[in-house]
Amino acid sequence: MGEEDSEPKRSRGLCGWFIALLVLGAIAAAIAVAVKVKRDHHHSAPKLGPVPGPPGPVVKMYGDALTLAMQFFQVQQSGKLVNNTISWRGDSALQDGSEAQLDLSKGMYDAGDHMKFGFPMAFTATVLSWAILEYGDQMQTVNQLNPAQDSLKWITDYLINAHSSADVLYIQVGDPVVDHKCWDRPEDMTEERPLTQVNTSSPGSDVAGETAAAMAAASLVFKSINSTYSSLLLEHAQELFTFADGYRGLYSESIPEVQAYYNSTSYGDDLLWAASWLYFATGNQSYFDYVTGKNGVAFANWGNPSWFTWDNKLAGTQVLLSRVSFFGGQGSSNSGNLQKYMKTAEAVMCGLLPKSPTATSSRTDNLIETHADRRLGVRLLHADRRRLPSPAGGLIWISEWNTMQYPVASALLALIYSDYMLTSQTASFSCNGDSFGPSDLRNFAISQADYVLGNNPMNLSYLVGYGAQYPQYVHHRGASIPVNATTGCANGFVWLSSTAPNPNVAVGGLVGGPFLNETFIDSRNNSMQLEPTTYNSALIVGLLSGLVTTSSVVQSFT
Repeated sequence: MGEEDSEPKRSRGLCGWFIALLVLGAIAAAIAVAVKVKRDHHHSAPKLGPVPGPPGPVVKMYGDALTLAMQFFQVQQSGKLVNNTISWRGDSALQDGSEAQLDLSKGMYDAGDHMKFGFPMAFTATVLSWAILEYGDQMQTVNQLNPAQDSLKWITDYLINAHSSADVLYIQVGDPVVDHKCWDRPEDMTEERPLTQVNTSSPGSDVAGETAAAMAAASLVFKSINSTYSSLLLEHAQELFTFADGYRGLYSESIPEVQAYYNSTSYGDDLLWAASWLYFATGNQSYFDYVTGKNGVAFANWGNPSWFTWDNKLAGTQVLLSRVSFFGGQGSSNSGNLQKYMKTAEAVMCGLLPKSPTATSSRTDNLIETHADRRLGVRLLHADRRRLPSPAGGLIWISEWNTMQYPVASALLALIYSDYMLTSQTASFSCNGDSFGPSDLRNFAISQADYVLGNNPMNLSYLVGYGAQYPQYVHHRGASIPVNATTGCANGFVWLSSTAPNPNVAVGGLVGGPFLNETFIDSRNNSMQLEPTTYNSALIVGLLSGLVTTSSVVQSFT
């Protein structure tokens, strides 16, 4: 038996060794390819595109979306409306501010309710100003520059009146507890509209700083078209900054009631943000020294990237100040700390790019069930679990509340930074040794914009009114109640609980967005996902304006 079995055993042994060698060879080849790819990725410089020029052909998709997004500002307008194109909106809140002998009728409602919250409203004005300054020529290609300027002025008119004296700023109209007990159209409001202010005894460096930033940025927008108004804005901005810096404190500590709505977690970012805008608006060296000196050391948190939101302006400040590093400017050579802003801006960009070694993993690729899914088990629209090919690796996802704020704000910063690089002919920046260029940033911005507009597992547009499928049950009082309905404060809740889609379209509103597992509950009661905000609109308007045509040449603000 032993003799007979010896040959088959040798054959099987030789065959096994041959297979093992093949496997080892394949592994070695794969490792070699991987090493080569890694080496090539490390050492090949990104291709630098041409210097941007005048706006090119319009990308219809983004042009249409921008035209829609701009309309949400009209949806949110308070006061006596002028040239109103929203058929279901009318005059409202005409007596706002009367208890203090002020006209606070203008401004914009924050979201689906009727509150005027000064902190996010001022952020809206700052971002909208920035978008106009960077991309006004591109807005003009689809006739949206004048609407953008008009919407901005509707807010800044309110902010001017809200700054009633040097050290007093009215930061809220309405009582959110009372307001949220009603479900009515703004045109039919009867509830009390009390005023809230910050002053020397109840300081708010955050809200006063953001309002100063808004006025400084807006002063640049209006400088060439209404110099008197521009000067007035700048005067208010400087006075407010002096107040914000001189009487330091969080408005959410001075006024604890606001913590339930727009709780501020810091004020240093707002002071740096305001001083940066004032530097560009005035050219005054003192503002540059403010952001690069001891206040920068105290508040800038260099080297630690953060998310750009209404509550944290650091990433926006870093990108804004990188203008000085890219293009130079008065006083730009006096501080090595300026480079720390730019390096931190680069760290922000590295976190966004999916192929970066330091890329954030906070993206919708992680298809897991959240607690919110189990809590809100109504009209749950499940994604089909397929993963779309995306150069960005999914939507940036940070919070289940107002999800869209984070990816859209991130994409806007990436787009602006990309155009800064192209205009200055800066080929690349490094993320832990890997090189990336302007096209990487623009592709990321495109991926986030496209996701918003329907290139997602649900094939759903989160911009109301855009595309074939968008939310029908937007959490918005005015949109949910028929114009001819007769409702008071309390009996209007029948429209909140109605199973019928909204009778009016909150056109251009950017709703909260999907959960991490790519699910979305189209229910009017689901304010977490279905409530649009005015500051979301400023962010998406900026992003779409930058994408509506070819890369924009960066110009001086002045």
